[in-house]
Amino acid sequence: MGDKAHAHPGAAGGVPAAGHPSAVRNVVLVGPSGSGKTTLVEALALTAGALNRAGRVEDGATVSDHDEIERRRHRSVQLSLVPVAWDGCKVNLLDTPGYADFVGELRAGLRAADAALFVVSAAQDASSVAATTRAAWEECALVGMPRAIVVTHLDTARTSFDDMTRICAEAFGGEDPDAVLPLYLPVLGPEGADGHAPLTGLTGLLTRRILDHSSGERVERPPAPDQEEPLRAARDRLIEGIIAESEDESLMDRYLDGEDIDVATLIADLERAVARGSFHPVLTAAPAAEGARRGIGTVELLELITRGFPTPLERTPPVVTTPSGKPRPAPVCDPDGPLVAEVVKTSSDPYVGRVSLVRVFSGTLRADDSVHLCGHGLDATGHAPRPCHEAEIRVGALTSPFGSRQHAVDRCVAGDLACVARLGGAETGDTLSPAGDPVLIEPWSTPDPLLPLAVRAHGKADEDKLSQGLARLVAEDPTLRLEQNPDTGQVVLWCLGEAHQEVALERLRSRYGVQVDAEPHRVPLRETFAGRAAGRGRHVKQSGGHGQFAVCEIEVEPLPPGSGIEFVDKVVGGSVPRQFIPSVEKGVRAQAARGLAAGHPLVDVRVTLLDGKAHSVDSSDAAFQTAGALALREAASDTRIQLLEPVCEVSVLVPDDYVGPVMSDLSGRRGRVVGTEQSPGGRTVVRAEVPEIEVGRYAVDLRSLSHGTGRFDRAYARHEAMPPQVADRVRAERADGSPGA
Repeated sequence: MGDKAHAHPGAAGGVPAAGHPSAVRNVVLVGPSGSGKTTLVEALALTAGALNRAGRVEDGATVSDHDEIERRRHRSVQLSLVPVAWDGCKVNLLDTPGYADFVGELRAGLRAADAALFVVSAAQDASSVAATTRAAWEECALVGMPRAIVVTHLDTARTSFDDMTRICAEAFGGEDPDAVLPLYLPVLGPEGADGHAPLTGLTGLLTRRILDHSSGERVERPPAPDQEEPLRAARDRLIEGIIAESEDESLMDRYLDGEDIDVATLIADLERAVARGSFHPVLTAAPAAEGARRGIGTVELLELITRGFPTPLERTPPVVTTPSGKPRPAPVCDPDGPLVAEVVKTSSDPYVGRVSLVRVFSGTLRADDSVHLCGHGLDATGHAPRPCHEAEIRVGALTSPFGSRQHAVDRCVAGDLACVARLGGAETGDTLSPAGDPVLIEPWSTPDPLLPLAVRAHGKADEDKLSQGLARLVAEDPTLRLEQNPDTGQVVLWCLGEAHQEVALERLRSRYGVQVDAEPHRVPLRETFAGRAAGRGRHVKQSGGHGQFAVCEIEVEPLPPGSGIEFVDKVVGGSVPRQFIPSVEKGVRAQAARGLAAGHPLVDVRVTLLDGKAHSVDSSDAAFQTAGALALREAASDTRIQLLEPVCEVSVLVPDDYVGPVMSDLSGRRGRVVGTEQSPGGRTVVRAEVPEIEVGRYAVDLRSLSHGTGRFDRAYARHEAMPPQVADRVRAERADGSPGA
């Protein structure tokens, strides 16, 4: 953009609260793991004056001071907010994890932001523009969110800015690659013996000026003669791209007639095109070198953010309803309007407790305000029921975060972000609104977690804390789903991937002091009779006083799948008194629920009561229940018991290049491919029916098979007979005490 000097009042100690939405810029950083997002945030904070040259503010905090888990793993696993001040604006930088397992944090960042910086590393190959990054780009495109691209790591050996720009144009440009063009060209120093050429500055294409950082300071100078030709070619293409997006239809004719378009006009049109989301400039940036006051490209990036990215006033507001679901008018970004705010992230602080990051869409949030807190009854996928909750609460202290530190602010106006401590039972995705006029914001979409993690308390002391710790964990992270499986009795956390599982377990231990053990996830199997069989149950005991006497004879036959258990009475002559026939049925059903051969519930059989005996004194309800159970067990010993396993309907969406490997892999999982269909963007949906026991780790395996480009969903279809060799293995595992299937 322009090359003027800027004041940067982002002094150590925090950025003041914004006074009006027009002075706020909310920007989310998106990119694959290792692309340098957090380093870029630190470089921008240093340039804006929020950090000193040692990378710290006066109280010792740094941008990367977030979480012990992140420090141990050397990877961002959660959304973090770093506010800086530049050119009279408060810039909220939202740093998101780049790993696919934490896409829920990315979605929260997209919800909180009004524009996006896509960060890609020149040191990585084309695959670094990963599937999650492309998916996020498509999501931004659907809602018209403005986007720019930042290329990092150009100071690494054997990197090419031109190659990376071409890759980004192919990945993000869609049908219009000329909408993805560089604003600046990198200036590289002499190449060393290792192939390393240091980044020493930038060439401004519109201003025709070199921004030289070789001395440690940002100095402007004209281009050298050997730099003129590449500058001219790139500048002409950029100008044509800007003019193509201009609202002034005469500009193209003037340009084609040879008129030298004024730089101020081009910059104004560029800023409008960026704000509309129709043009996506490519920039480069690098952290400050030793002794330098600013990083390379950071001033230009802050200029783009403050001048080219939209204010919250220009954002399309989210859909709101009443808590009962009736439509309400969309919120207006007005500090004086009614309060509409959303909890975009929930975390726990060991000293403060639960901390909620809140985006205000309308009105002004102040400490000690009384507000209505409302949460959804379903998660964003609609799959897992979550408790619907409403409460009138008082807002605690408002703060602005910087790393692990919190700086107090007096208010948060429409369009801004702030942290609120002890916000009642607030969960991620909850809505804050006026106490007398509550509304509910439509939730953002999150992927369905499909990787199960069965957990149990490590010891007696952990049992009491386990349920509370799991509830808090799920409240913080909408991409976790908690299930108490009634068939297996297991407590199951459904996650997005293995890293997601590991972080969940670490948080249980470190935040909530709950030690848990992971155990193999068990699939709910069923049993049925393979053929007709008969059984006789005789329960006779005499030990003084009233005895116990009951005899019953039954016949069992298999039924079609889905029939459940039928009980038929064919007793004649009163051999079993009428009052004890329900007792026999109760005993049969109780034994069926406990299972026969492998301890799984019995289904799809008809049990017919044929005959029996009773005693006028010693027969009882309990005696005939026991006799019914004994008869069913004897019948089971007279025939083969068939194990039934659940079968899932699986839909896999992958690029066309991976259809063959995916279909082959599904067949290897005993799956039956039932069809394929084309999907937009050169992708195919593969539909198959696969035993659930074979897709327990499919979330991980599909990611590896498709290089991160595939995704799937599944739904229960029915139970089917398990092949004998698999059934024998399951029975052997149960006999050995293994928790297996």
